[in-house]
Amino acid sequence: MNYIIESLSQVFGNKPSRPSKEEQPEALKAIYKRKVGNLTKADIESARHEHRKTCCNKWTRRRWITIIVVNFLFLVSYKFDVQLLEGAMTASRFVGFHLADLNSALQVMLAYKHVVLNLVIGTTTVFIMWLLLGGRTFCSWVCPYHLLAEWTEMIHVWLVGKKIIKSHTFHRKTRSVFYVIFALMAILSGYTVFETISPTGILSRAIIYGPGVALIWVGILLLFETFVSRRAWCRYVCPIGVTYAVVGTISPLRVTYNAENCHHEGDCRKICEVPHVLDLTIRGRASDINLDVVSDCTRCGMCVDVCPTDSLNFKFKGLDKFL
Repeated sequence: MNYIIESLSQVFGNKPSRPSKEEQPEALKAIYKRKVGNLTKADIESARHEHRKTCCNKWTRRRWITIIVVNFLFLVSYKFDVQLLEGAMTASRFVGFHLADLNSALQVMLAYKHVVLNLVIGTTTVFIMWLLLGGRTFCSWVCPYHLLAEWTEMIHVWLVGKKIIKSHTFHRKTRSVFYVIFALMAILSGYTVFETISPTGILSRAIIYGPGVALIWVGILLLFETFVSRRAWCRYVCPIGVTYAVVGTISPLRVTYNAENCHHEGDCRKICEVPHVLDLTIRGRASDINLDVVSDCTRCGMCVDVCPTDSLNFKFKGLDKFL
């Protein structure tokens, strides 16, 4: 229950809770105390050096391949009429099974004030799928905009590193405000306003049916993220992430953290799209030795790839008992 409460708190923009020393178990306190004075910069650099020998960014490569394959299936199904994966990212059919993006379905129900059977079936199917796979896994493993934004982010980080630009951040509760705004706009206008400007839907339709004028909007967003604010759309605006993060609170697939192995060097937070979820990796911030990263995590695996001490890993809760 604590995990669900903390996850929802962070999803809606609150800062990660920080346990007092009295709340931390003695075993965890002993680990932190042992590291003081014993964990040097040389130790950290040595761990990084050894990690680079074997690190292959396997999760990043797997994600990129998955995003490309999924979106390519939409294109192939449309071009060759093979009826494998019909429709687009917001609503589709996979070998006959209806699939409806949860946020898109919510927008439709709010706008049109009624629910059709296919929408219920499609939403239920997708809900179960992302419940098992981890909610915001959709963002990093399927969303076509995520892939472009990730490449754009690399340019942004390089420009900041060269001191050519400054990176601007906004309050994370901005995303919750936009969530409410888009919902109200759908109710009051009777139109799915968000779907009109969603880069996810725009890119999906452009891949399948060909480019259109709406791609200009996607280009503007990418330019803003390149020169002004890192991953601004995903961090501060997109309601899709909020919807799937709520689903992720009860998902068994999670990224787990082990405080004993951690060197607290911060490499994971530097590359994370949602670094607040890794606040627990800062020395003194964990509430226990082993913890699950909250549901606003996109399960992209970049922190798992970059961690030099194997302190972060994927885990399917419950399944480990049978392995």
